Amino acid sequence: MIRSSLYQLSITKVRGIFREPEAIFWVIVFPVILSIALGIAFRATGPAPLPVAIQQGAGDAPLIRALEGEKLIDLVVLEEAAAREALRTGRVAIVVIPGDEWTFWFDPTRPESREARLLTNDLLQRAEGRVDVRATSLREMTEKGSRYIDFLIPGLLGMNLMGTGMWSIGFSIVNSRQRRILKRFVATPMRRWEYLLAQFVGRLAFLVLEVSVLLAAARFLFGVPMRGAIITMALVCVVGAFAFASLGLLVAARPKTVEGVSGLMNLVMMPMWILSGTFFSTERFPEAMQPIVQLLPLTALNNALRAVMIEGAALVELSGELLVVGGWGLIGFVLAIKLFRWQ
Repeated sequence: MIRSSLYQLSITKVRGIFREPEAIFWVIVFPVILSIALGIAFRATGPAPLPVAIQQGAGDAPLIRALEGEKLIDLVVLEEAAAREALRTGRVAIVVIPGDEWTFWFDPTRPESREARLLTNDLLQRAEGRVDVRATSLREMTEKGSRYIDFLIPGLLGMNLMGTGMWSIGFSIVNSRQRRILKRFVATPMRRWEYLLAQFVGRLAFLVLEVSVLLAAARFLFGVPMRGAIITMALVCVVGAFAFASLGLLVAARPKTVEGVSGLMNLVMMPMWILSGTFFSTERFPEAMQPIVQLLPLTALNNALRAVMIEGAALVELSGELLVVGGWGLIGFVLAIKLFRWQ
């Protein structure tokens, strides 16, 4: 009897799982998609050339001759100001300053910078005829805005705006539909766009607290700078919140169960978790994928947040990113109005 009950209960559970499309997606499809996406980002195509800059100055010619043509190095020669900016923004992994003693200027918190320092030093020493024939010194890039934490915080803020915007609104609407609260609104003079817009307005009530706490923690705990204007940062966050709230409204327009909307929410957000440059640069993906990656709303939002925080970008410089993010928000809201059902 016990064996028979266990068998029947197990079979019932298995059948129940296969009757839920969401379960099939997360158990079977999602791991495959995640593996493929991360496999592309970190594909085994051999080591990518490390971006190395040589600062212009007396004695730079031998360094250029020693490094140019090396397959493992993507070499550029820059003036001092340009070299500093390239290193600060992560466009190069290391700057080599010529002189009687070579100086390697790099960010010690970036793994690729440490790797570039070792590789560059080895190549230069060998070019001199033997290993370690020349004295060297290290100069660490510790300027705020150039560290990995400075890259990470805007990405986490963008991901947070996406997650809270979509999840809070999507679950709220579907829960109300499931409890038949929305069905009662049909008898009222309320229009669909008013109800949907009210969801976004309610979202704004928590936006100030949500953004302020994260930025304050980043500032006081890690020294992450805020070089742009506060009003510019606020506008970028509002546009981002509107975009993802609209996508949340669109995803929640039809599902009748929390399980259904949960699967759809994750299906929409999952590509952006991986592709939009939250934890690592979007440049890791192939050139052919870049048009798609750059059109994702989270990619544009992350780029805008980093430009304001790290580079002090003005509003006019963010027009392209805001157009992408705002376009997603407008399209999502219009489609949500057309597709929304009270019950």
